[in-house]
Order: sequence, then C-alpha cells, then structure tokens
Amino acid sequence: MEWFNYHHLLYFWTVARIGSVSRAGEESGLTQATVSAQLKSLESALDEKLFRRYGRKLVLTETGKLVFRYAEEIFSLGQEMMGTLKGRPAGRLAQLTVGVADVLPKLVAFQLIEPALTLKDAYCIVCREGTNEELLPALARHDVDVVLTDSPIDPALNVKAFNHLLGECGMVLFGAPKLAAQYRRGFPGSLDGAPFLMPTRNTTARRSLDQWFDGKNIVPRIVAEFEDSALLKVFGQRGLGLFFAPSVIAAEVQKQYTVNIVGNLDDVRERFYAISLDRKLKHPAVVAISAAAKARLGG
Repeated sequence: MEWFNYHHLLYFWTVARIGSVSRAGEESGLTQATVSAQLKSLESALDEKLFRRYGRKLVLTETGKLVFRYAEEIFSLGQEMMGTLKGRPAGRLAQLTVGVADVLPKLVAFQLIEPALTLKDAYCIVCREGTNEELLPALARHDVDVVLTDSPIDPALNVKAFNHLLGECGMVLFGAPKLAAQYRRGFPGSLDGAPFLMPTRNTTARRSLDQWFDGKNIVPRIVAEFEDSALLKVFGQRGLGLFFAPSVIAAEVQKQYTVNIVGNLDDVRERFYAISLDRKLKHPAVVAISAAAKARLGG
C-alpha cells in the first residue's frame, strides 16, 4: 500500500474549508508558515497544484476540488466513527451532491430524490440546479455525484459518463377549472387554436409535444414559453393557458395548483435519467433513487 500523509491532508482540508492559511493555522494551533509547508508537501506528494491565488483569496484548482471531496468523506467518516464509539449519533452526515437539470419538473425531482433521504444510513443531499451543459462537465470534474435529467447525454458535450434510464410515463394536459371544462369536450380536437403554456424549444418535452400536435393536425396558440416548469404551472393556475405535466405527478399538480385534467397523452412519453461516471450505479443513495423510480415508473 502506497504511504499517504493524512496530517497533510487534514491541513489541506482545513484551509479549503476556511479559505485562509492564517486562520487555518489558528484553528490548528500552528503557525502560518507550518501550514503552508504542509500544503506544499501534499502538493509535492500528489505532483499537483491544489490552490491558485486570486488576489488575497485561495481558490481550489480542479484537482484541489477532487481532493477536497475525498477529504470531506474521509474526515466525515472519522468523526462518525468516533461518535459511534462514544455512543452518540454522528454529527456530520455523508454527502451526496445531486445535479438537477432545470428542465426537470420540481415535483418529479422531489419524488426521485426523496428515497435517498429515507435510508437507514442517512445522507446530506446537496442539490445543484443547472442545464445539462453545465451539470455534465461538473459531473466529469467530480463536483456532482449524479445528474438527474430528462434526456440522455448529448454526444456533442464529449463527457464520458453513463445513462441510467430510471423510467418513463405519459403526459397529462391541465388547465384552470373554467379553461379545463371548455377544452375537455371534444379532446383532443378541441385543442386547435387553444391557448397553451409550453416549455422552451430546447427541451425534450417540447419536441415530443410539437410532434404530437403535428400528428393530430392541431395548431396551438402558444401564449408563453418557460424554462422553469414551476413558473409555467403558476401561470397555468391563473388560467392563462393549458399546460402539460408528467402523469407521475398528476395528483400532486392537481392538488398544489388547483387545476383540472383536460386529457391524457399516453403516447407522449417523458423519460427520466440518472447520469453517473459509473457504468453500474454504486452509491447507496443513488441506488435507492434508481430502485424507487423504477418501481414507480416501471423503468
């Protein structure tokens, strides 16, 4: 086994958390020069730069971010071990960082992530929202552990990762009570010229819905387009247009936004993916997310 100096790693972890060599020295009871020397020894052992200086600030390099994540896990487990031996609960939970694609409906994201919060061995879940173009490179840098999204990896992003299909479901059309009653009769033919609130054109859901409209010879009157699905539903709640949502959250959408179902689109499928660097999912919390999603969605 290759020898590694964990004292050096501890000082690095302290500096990275605090952001200052001098303050890290104060916390550790060491001089600033000693802490700096320990950091240099660690960088020399790893043959990598861990920090860059911007003005008076120390900023982690990409390698530094990776090392910090491992250090977080190592010292969190150490604290947990000591707490267990002394008969008290661990004060610091292991962390899972989940990237949530901004196109993923918030209610769907909640249903996917919730199983990870109910495990016997609890995890602190950190959610980061962004586009696939932002989250997948972050996955490659180990800034996030898994990305939840509605589409597989775009080959143009050149990110070496693996798609894990969690499941799929149909779509449901909703509207405020008066609007839903008006367009429910004669569905789907009644939708020609109806007001719609739609996701933006860069989304998988929008492309699928456009194809469905074309196949039914329906020309919708698009009132507004939204990147944020929650904001879209708020506009729909106020009766400004009809809107779609995945069938897996139909009951929650009705209850939360006080809207009614106009009709079901079982032939328009919404898919959900977990994207990870592993060919096979290994992290217990991610495995729980996958298992619960497949049980509910039939993936």
